[in-house]
Amino acid sequence: MKKIKKKDLVIVISGDDKGKKGEVIKIFPEEDKVLVSKVNIVKKHMKPTQNNPGGIREIEKPIHISKIKLICPKCNQPTRVGFTFLSDGEKVRYCKKCKEMII
Repeated sequence: MKKIKKKDLVIVISGDDKGKKGEVIKIFPEEDKVLVSKVNIVKKHMKPTQNNPGGIREIEKPIHISKIKLICPKCNQPTRVGFTFLSDGEKVRYCKKCKEMII
């Protein structure tokens, strides 16, 4: 089980986009990278095609997972993530600051 999942709210803790918040769009586990909305925006030059008028577009690029921290939905603080097991044996994530389960 990963500490960061799709649709989690995260904050960037280092780099050019430090302090920006966004939602995780996609996870690339083999590269240890995540795609976060409104973070790591770059300009891409597109060649015109039949479907695309071309020009310069701004797109989001993946950022390394070590540069982000999960924002706890309960306490709204950037936090580390821990794991615990419920009585039925299910493994769940929890906030290390407020000790609440993250769903």
